[in-house]
Amino acid sequence: MEYIKRALEDVVLQADKTFKCVLIAGARQTGKTEMIKKLFPERKYVLIDDPFIEVQANDDPNMFMALNSPPVVYDEVQRAPGLFRHIKVACDEREDCGLFCLAGSQPSELMEEASESLSGRVCVLETSPLSQREIDGDPFNAPFLPTAEYIQARAKTAKAPENLWERIHRGGYPELQNPETEWNVFFAGYVRTYLDRDVRRLLAVRNLNDFGRFMVAVAARTGQTVNYSAIAEEIGRDQTTIKSWLSILEVSGVVFLLEPYAPSALNRAIKTPKVYFRDTGLAAYLTRWLTPETLANGASSGAFFETYVVSEILKSYSNRGIDYRYAVSYYRGRDKKKTKENGQTVAVESEIDLIIEENGVLHPIEIKKNASVAANEKSAFLVLDKVNEKKRGTGAIICACPQPGLLRDNILQIPAWYV
Repeated sequence: MEYIKRALEDVVLQADKTFKCVLIAGARQTGKTEMIKKLFPERKYVLIDDPFIEVQANDDPNMFMALNSPPVVYDEVQRAPGLFRHIKVACDEREDCGLFCLAGSQPSELMEEASESLSGRVCVLETSPLSQREIDGDPFNAPFLPTAEYIQARAKTAKAPENLWERIHRGGYPELQNPETEWNVFFAGYVRTYLDRDVRRLLAVRNLNDFGRFMVAVAARTGQTVNYSAIAEEIGRDQTTIKSWLSILEVSGVVFLLEPYAPSALNRAIKTPKVYFRDTGLAAYLTRWLTPETLANGASSGAFFETYVVSEILKSYSNRGIDYRYAVSYYRGRDKKKTKENGQTVAVESEIDLIIEENGVLHPIEIKKNASVAANEKSAFLVLDKVNEKKRGTGAIICACPQPGLLRDNILQIPAWYV
């Protein structure tokens, strides 16, 4: 299969020129190794996933480093965490940049380890499954923001996919872009490898079948606030175990936990995170939506559409080397919206699917799978006006509409394929 150019490539090359070490982290099968070999074909490549090399790297890191000196690529570096302090020493002994390119498949764990051990010496980047821009070969690379300026720039290259639900169902793993790759076969192998290699290493799970059922339960709740007790009851485990297992899915890049926006001004906000699978194809496989048609017409279609849009927005940031984790959130609570019930005014829950913060401005976003929406659906956006230290910026409803448009002075209608 022909190599698909990654949006992160120019960021990696620039980082290699300005940092002594570059760490590229991402879940399994997201194309880290292929990209690195494409960018640095002349460098020695060392796969620590090899059992012999893994033992050597852990038992005698000094000898390992001597035999594999920079400039060098260490792949699956999470299998030898003790190497980080030796890499730090090697970086401090030399003045030149581009010494080490590291890669690994436990994104959150590696980012934390690298930040602590290699502070000031490493640029940490994240790979994700392919974005819709990468699949289309679209050169547009600006991070998504619901503004008129973004829409004007995006319109120059944006094109609607032939079948958006086929794309949502198939997912973004590079290997699946080959039409000859069987969807069921690929994901069956992916889950089996993930359980056998990553889960077994990260957590002492006696019965991997239980963890597999846990993954299905979480996939069925993608796009929802996390209900630990409901998941625990469904798979017959306690809530402490569920929280621990969910952290494994997050650390290994399978899910993203979107934290709630809960400043002191919003004292009635729910403070439980929402969970999103990073790849809708994997979530569809786990929940047995076997065709794009059944997924598009099924009870979970709204949640899958929202998951797809959120993941595409996050990719637009990570593909530029931007850490989005503290810039995105959601709101759900009873701080503002009121309605009449039995003649009495009562506060009801309202929700903002996604909030993007930039330069002290909060951009509220609602995500709807429908092709037509109304601006008055988003009175919940007004709750952000209570946050005095921030300004509410342009909001948007991202949906299946054919073209972008203005619903109100400060609310845009944006097609999902404009992200």
